[in-house]
Amino acid sequence: MQATLLVVGGIGILLLLVSLLAGDVVDGFLDGVGPDLLSGLAVAGFLAAFGFVGALVADTGASSAVTLLSGLVAGAVVGVGAGQASKRLMRGGDESNVSSRGLVGLRGTVVEPVPADGFGMVNVVAAGHITRLNARADEPLPSGTAVVVTSVLSPTSVRVARNEG
Repeated sequence: MQATLLVVGGIGILLLLVSLLAGDVVDGFLDGVGPDLLSGLAVAGFLAAFGFVGALVADTGASSAVTLLSGLVAGAVVGVGAGQASKRLMRGGDESNVSSRGLVGLRGTVVEPVPADGFGMVNVVAAGHITRLNARADEPLPSGTAVVVTSVLSPTSVRVARNEG
């Protein structure tokens, strides 16, 4: 039994390497099989932990039932952890694309003077990214002026006001 468990653990490691090098291939086999947590990394982690922990427990002289139960518990813990980790990594961070509706209220700085009757340019930090936008204002604003976005005029332009605070 110990040799079989070592082979299962080895298959898990091999599947892990294949998943890391060609993850889409392994995940393609798992599409539609189960929840999103069932990824190539999760299956590989389960098999490796099941095999190697089971072999270690079998080496202590434990019964087959204890050996299999230990392997299943370790495999489940590692498999769920690997599934959660791969899901988070695939989803990415919380940075999102900058949308115009999220610009109102953001603070920025004038980088090209805003004339009274035309457009200037401002830099605003939105979703962790410096975003350069065309800007209008009710009064002329020189470069370097701290501003706040008061409304969105288009996807690339905003109305700003001097930031007094």
